[in-house]
Amino acid sequence: MKSYLIVFVIFAYLYAVQADVYLEEKFSDDTWEKNWVYSKHPGKEFGKFVRTAGKFFNDEEEDKGLQTSEDARFYALSRKFKPFGTDGKDLVIQFSVKHEQSIDCGGGYVKVFDCSLEPEDMHGDSPYRIMFGPDICGPGTKKVHVILNYKDKNHLIKKEIRCKDDQYTHVYTLIIKPDNTYEVQIDGAKQEYGELEADWDFLPPKKIKDPEAKKPEEWDDRASIPDPDDTKPEDWDKPEHIPDPDASKPDDWDDEMDGEWEPPMIDNPEYKGEWHPKQMDNPAYKGHWVHPEIDNPEYTPDPDLYKQKEICGIGFDLWQVKSGTIFDNVLITDDIEYAKNAIANLKATQEGEKKAKEALDKAELDAAASQDEKKEDSEDDDDDEDTDEEEHVPQVEVNIFFRGKQK
Repeated sequence: MKSYLIVFVIFAYLYAVQADVYLEEKFSDDTWEKNWVYSKHPGKEFGKFVRTAGKFFNDEEEDKGLQTSEDARFYALSRKFKPFGTDGKDLVIQFSVKHEQSIDCGGGYVKVFDCSLEPEDMHGDSPYRIMFGPDICGPGTKKVHVILNYKDKNHLIKKEIRCKDDQYTHVYTLIIKPDNTYEVQIDGAKQEYGELEADWDFLPPKKIKDPEAKKPEEWDDRASIPDPDDTKPEDWDKPEHIPDPDASKPDDWDDEMDGEWEPPMIDNPEYKGEWHPKQMDNPAYKGHWVHPEIDNPEYTPDPDLYKQKEICGIGFDLWQVKSGTIFDNVLITDDIEYAKNAIANLKATQEGEKKAKEALDKAELDAAASQDEKKEDSEDDDDDEDTDEEEHVPQVEVNIFFRGKQK
């Protein structure tokens, strides 16, 4: 028994030594301002981030992150860290997003950079290695971006991954493995997975249509043909429109002035349309012709699609119409289990936020109702004052004169 325990401890120790956490940022205090750098790229009006837990939260101090604070602004904030590569290792990128403002249009993703990043000059065209996270704009765009750079070209994932669009905290996780597979998680649950080669257009297709092949001239791919023995009925041809038999020339119609009268035309109830012979199964039908394929001479497999030679920066490069998104719990590691444990308290956070939001909404409704009552009471007081004034109007003697005589 002891020997098994020793082996387990040694294995756990070796695993811990091999696993690396390259960046973990919880924005626990104001020291984030020393590490994260605002872009000063000219030509754009950048918004500022503030450290806050927002209007509703589970644990005010623990839930503090960076919140976008100005509407209709670009945001460009990044930081660098010790460079690393992913040769033979998993890559895990994870962070939390809370669209507290019920976002209508704006990004909630991160960009991961190599060491060429200049934080003070970061902008929308700055080259990046990975872009990952939610993006929302109206009812039509609610997706998770997964854009990977391969040979200096950005490639979008070919699958549609829907993001969360409520007002609570959600965690987005991207895992890229050395076997060239990937997984996208939201709140620790698998949303999408597959092979890098299959779900991105990194490489030319393995197969292409044979340029030398063509469909044989005698190949008949018509499933049905007109019946040669079918003939058109003799009474088929009828005009589409006929003169209205119930119409009559108006009494005031003048042939000399108005011309020869003609009845209006109506649809012919006996009209059957253009005649076509019945269809029958084609005895010469050979099925749909499939263009034969050959190996693509331009295709070369790449076992290192997953590999990132150098990573040493991460940033928020966003546009938001309505501010209020809170980013937190940024993690870059090669340890999938560590990332999983990092969000162990997520459910408690979400439940606490929902309770706090319900309490906040109720308080706002009660305040609005109280304000309405005060307004009604004020209006009632005004009406009472008007009534009192009318009751105390002094009587005025009115003299009426008729034909100069006083009455």
